[in-house]
Amino acid sequence: MALRGIFTALLIAGLWLISGAGLTAQALTPIEISDLSYIPCPPDYAEGMVAAGSIQEANCFLITGKAINRTNKSVIDADIFGRIFDANDNPVMQNRGRLGGIPEVPPGESEFKLRISVAANQPEPLKLKQFKASGFSSTVRQFSETPSAQ
Repeated sequence: MALRGIFTALLIAGLWLISGAGLTAQALTPIEISDLSYIPCPPDYAEGMVAAGSIQEANCFLITGKAINRTNKSVIDADIFGRIFDANDNPVMQNRGRLGGIPEVPPGESEFKLRISVAANQPEPLKLKQFKASGFSSTVRQFSETPSAQ
């Protein structure tokens, strides 16, 4: 029985070590978000919009703003997080912190757009709060090949 416990522990430890093989550890780079506003989507963006997870009609909006990268390297695949409320302070995207992403944020200040859908029964003006973003200074890679024995 003790041998079985030791074998199980070694197997779990080995799988844990192997699961991280080929991953490059990289730190998240914070991106400041400023000058937030929103506008209705152009007609070609909004066609056929429905609220997430339902067939309820929805309004399409483009959130615009500035992303500020204070590093000297581009940030790749930055995730945008934030909270959006309607005019009655009801959450627009309940249980959802990540709103979208920016494929690349060069050093300095750059503009971004993010498309969202809001249930048609949620009144404007929308309130955009606690927006921030973070990403990586290079592409995160996972190698599927295991090194060959030499």
